[in-house]
Amino acid sequence: MKKLLIAALIAGSFGGVALPASADVIVRTAPPPPRDERVPAARHGYVWAPGHWEWRHGHHVWVSGKWLRERRGYVYHAPTWVERDGHWVMEPGRWRRGDRDGDGIPNREDTHPNNPNRG
Repeated sequence: MKKLLIAALIAGSFGGVALPASADVIVRTAPPPPRDERVPAARHGYVWAPGHWEWRHGHHVWVSGKWLRERRGYVYHAPTWVERDGHWVMEPGRWRRGDRDGDGIPNREDTHPNNPNRG
């Protein structure tokens, strides 16, 4: 009886594990050109995520830009559409470790990664 109970608990624990799904969207239709969007004045502690096209219900839908709370030590990369083998793949926006001082040089290649005054 103990072995059966332990086996049931172990099997039940696997049912609760969520496996990550692929976040890429692949379609045959190229996205329209990006829309001109007025970027609001900078907000301290926030990063502007520009508007982009998303694929919803069989067609492209424009999603307006928005402010995202800044994450120290990370750089935000906006969603992009990339053509691969005649299909269009949407790579979602994401935060990546990177340029802490905002000088445009990734930290792994920067000899002074925390110097925002470097010229």
